[in-house]
Amino acid sequence: MHVSILGSTVEIDETAIAEPADAVREQVREYERGERESFDLTVATPETMTGDVMAAMTDIPYGETRTYGELAADLDTAPVAVGQACGRNPVPIVVPCHRVVGSDGGLRGYSGGDGVETKRQLLEFEQGTTQTRFSTEP
Repeated sequence: MHVSILGSTVEIDETAIAEPADAVREQVREYERGERESFDLTVATPETMTGDVMAAMTDIPYGETRTYGELAADLDTAPVAVGQACGRNPVPIVVPCHRVVGSDGGLRGYSGGDGVETKRQLLEFEQGTTQTRFSTEP
């Protein structure tokens, strides 16, 4: 299934999600409106390194990032293996592979939408809504 978000179209493998496509699209719209920080969907993850990386990505909080190296250390593997698993994520946005960056903060790659540009937009969007939501200005 294709979902539109922030001007990009992202391919999501609907066979990896138990809920119907309409529920997925609605949750993506809620995310885009800033009403949702995580997805309440049942995602089938493979019992492989990709599944382990997907589970770790799901634990990255909204508006934050982790490096490939940090995830690799947590999973006792190499950063390259984490990057490859990110690229195999069948449900980008739902499982937030856009929150994984290089050790220098570089965006490296993204399999969804328009690639790195979509990743940049998603990260800026999350950081912007987080800053707005928690602003201490009067």
